[in-house]
Amino acid sequence: MKQLLVITHAPTPATVALRDAVLAGASDPEFFADEVDVHAVAALEATDPQLYLDADGYLFGTPVNFGYISGALKHSFDSTYDDLLEEVARRPFSYWVHGRSDATGARRALDAITTGLDLRLVAEPYERLGELSDVDLAE
Repeated sequence: MKQLLVITHAPTPATVALRDAVLAGASDPEFFADEVDVHAVAALEATDPQLYLDADGYLFGTPVNFGYISGALKHSFDSTYDDLLEEVARRPFSYWVHGRSDATGARRALDAITTGLDLRLVAEPYERLGELSDVDLAE
């Protein structure tokens, strides 16, 4: 069975709602052709490179803090990056970001980090700014 590692930082009601919607969607058997084990880890707890190495693909989620990814998600990458170089190349990934007004810096950071790891983007990153609607969560 394939494993999807979902690493998120969800300190606000909006990011909790997004995380929960992502986990529900990723756990839906109609979403993937084959069975997938969805393993969710809080970003501050995702500091062991083995978590990444055991997974077949990744989904990252973060609020936008001061125009950048959360410190918690950055800490996860900082703690594991060197150990993952060349070990996770070409593995599939995507991400979601939620902010108040501008997520450009957060997207740029995630694009740079995942490019450095040579991950393969397989779904358009999901970006939402401002209040979330039921439609946003359903997407």
